[in-house]
Amino acid sequence: NEALARLAEEDPTFRVKVDEATGQTILWGMGELHLEILIERMRREFRVEANVGKPRVAYKETVTRTGRAEVVFDRMLAGKPQYARVVLEVAPAADGESSRFVNLLRPQDLAAEYVEAVRAGALESLENGFLAGYPMVGVEIRLVDAEADESISSEIAFKAAAAQAFRQAVEAATPVLLEPIMDVEVVVPEGFLGEVLGDLNARGADIRAMEPRAGGAQAIRAYVALARMFGYATDLRSLTQGRGTFTMELHHYEPVDSRQMEAIVYGYSA
Repeated sequence: NEALARLAEEDPTFRVKVDEATGQTILWGMGELHLEILIERMRREFRVEANVGKPRVAYKETVTRTGRAEVVFDRMLAGKPQYARVVLEVAPAADGESSRFVNLLRPQDLAAEYVEAVRAGALESLENGFLAGYPMVGVEIRLVDAEADESISSEIAFKAAAAQAFRQAVEAATPVLLEPIMDVEVVVPEGFLGEVLGDLNARGADIRAMEPRAGGAQAIRAYVALARMFGYATDLRSLTQGRGTFTMELHHYEPVDSRQMEAIVYGYSA
């Protein structure tokens, strides 16, 4: 709606997406507090009331090794026969972040419009990952072989074949979920240091540094999974009688463990 569009224009870190399967509007932000502020602005400035669910982590997906798949698309569409054969490989990208499409065919092997259809079908498939529908990152997609029948082939057939081949290749490439790891700084009075450290350790924090601050305070730097930081503002106030503060920003993504991945994937499929 207009309110969400206006907010997205003003804040490039805020994104809006409609889940086609459920019809829900998904809001993407930089953290729990960021989303709370935006929702409050919707209510205050635009008079928009919304039923808001619990925040969820914006996971990503990637592959850990090379996978290959061949798909032959040979069926009737709108009463006309359609044919395309596509062989794709997927592999971890060199930089681990950017995804790209690489055409390994010679110009005479496949018409340029069919190569473009394969590219579009594969790259669009990155938006909805194999495991739990999260965007895929760090994937190199290679077109290694293809075949057309000029009498019945079409761009639609090649795009559909590429999308199917991509998913099958990803399945063979041992996909994993990646979770956001936050760089967290907590500043607390010395007397509350033990309780706050204990709480961070219970959240699986990787304590990186501690340093004194003015007024007898201590600053704690740690890496913590975003999934373990929901509700932290309230918990920190309780632990420090309202005298502790914290900031956090995204530092990197790393694979989740197998048990956590199983729970996330099960929740998605359910």
